[in-house]
Amino acid sequence: MAGIWRIGGKDWDLTERGMVMGIVNVTPDSFSDGGRYLDAQLAIDLGLRLLAEGADILDIGGESTRPGAASVDAEEEMRRVLPVIRALKKETNALLSIDTMKASVARAAVAEGVHIINDVTGLTGDPAMLSVAQETDVGLVVMHMQGTPKTMQVSPEYGDVTADVRGFFLDRLECLEAAGIVPRRIALDPGFGFGKTPEHNRTLLRALEQLRVGDRPLLIGLSRKSMLGKWVGSTDLTDRDWPTVALTAWARDRGAGIIRVHDVRPNIHAMRMTEAIRGGVKSEA
Repeated sequence: MAGIWRIGGKDWDLTERGMVMGIVNVTPDSFSDGGRYLDAQLAIDLGLRLLAEGADILDIGGESTRPGAASVDAEEEMRRVLPVIRALKKETNALLSIDTMKASVARAAVAEGVHIINDVTGLTGDPAMLSVAQETDVGLVVMHMQGTPKTMQVSPEYGDVTADVRGFFLDRLECLEAAGIVPRRIALDPGFGFGKTPEHNRTLLRALEQLRVGDRPLLIGLSRKSMLGKWVGSTDLTDRDWPTVALTAWARDRGAGIIRVHDVRPNIHAMRMTEAIRGGVKSEA
């Protein structure tokens, strides 16, 4: 199963108990909630609800990374996320993550107390992001993406998608370690739906155990993605929630350590049930 993830100097052992990351999109154009939480107070309330449902981490983002999404400048991104981060930091002791590609946004979020930087470019999109990682002890999520959010779904191609994603992980780990980043701080995300066709995604799902690099935990983000609707034959967004739960159990069984989802409670139940089966129920009524 998954290994140790060091966040802010503390080690989280994901071997027997994985983590669920709840999604807080403070954006007007998210594919999943269409701007329902653009208002800061609504986003704060969502975060508190996800924590009440059992989320271990809240991942707060102010720029949509859906296919074809337009970029947002750093000032607007900070205007959206920083009030939410401040309020959640004040009201809770939860682990907070900033979902951003911009070093200036990451630096500002860390200054407000964020514990994790989740960068869909794998710390390659903004040259200054490496400096932010070096200057702090936050956890890091290194994701694989082919292209950019605006272009990533325009005919993505791979020779061998599993080998290419694993090769990217190996390269990034080597580069980051050479820059003084302790490997234990890093979680790896295959980037489902980021420059990949449904068949690429299916191939990666089948190969999750091959994507593991050493003891680095895998973070899996499949929640409500369009491929789920295609696989179950539905165009209704709400019909993607239970397929997400099924994939949470699948991914955890194959060693994923962190699951990033919109609907926290059923996915936590799926993860805990999978862990109980794998490890054995320690006490029975």
